[in-house]
Amino acid sequence: MFTCPATDDFFRARIDQMIDLRHPLAVLASRMPWQEIEAGVAHRFVRKAHEGEAMPDLDLFGEKPPRPARASKAGRPRVPLRIMISLLYLKHAFNESDEGVVERWADTPRWQFFSGQSYYEDRQPCDATTLVKFRKLLGEEGVEELLAQTINTAVELKLIKPQELSRVIVDSGGNQALIATDQRLQRDALGRTKGQI
Repeated sequence: MFTCPATDDFFRARIDQMIDLRHPLAVLASRMPWQEIEAGVAHRFVRKAHEGEAMPDLDLFGEKPPRPARASKAGRPRVPLRIMISLLYLKHAFNESDEGVVERWADTPRWQFFSGQSYYEDRQPCDATTLVKFRKLLGEEGVEELLAQTINTAVELKLIKPQELSRVIVDSGGNQALIATDQRLQRDALGRTKGQI
């Protein structure tokens, strides 16, 4: 048995061999400035020290000597930032719930390609609650910035028309902040495209 020349893995075919690379989502994935987007968001995920006054570690016999810091191996590994950003975009673009977007991601090779995956994964990328926590860490301004960058890139590449941005997206949870965010993003994208035309 011989390996496929387009793959590094003996048993799996690459996603770019499975999908039509002319599809708008595949084109958008290859044209997005992913490194710039990740660099612009990465500072929000740096661990912050707790504020307060430092107290010595005391035990029954006086001060404890400080232990050297070690990296913890507890917990699951961090989900790559590009996958989280992609899930957020796909959630808004296809009007999915948090649960729906992670379930559909597992079944859709095109979505996995958009997220930077090389090989098809028949599993969810993360738990739906991880996406909720990601949005909270980003904050409203961070979510606006990410969605604006992806929408602007799609409009510049003529993958979506400015007229498609005129519809109002309503969050199923009734979150007024996200509704306002979507409306502001649509106005910004329409304003930029009208200035370019």
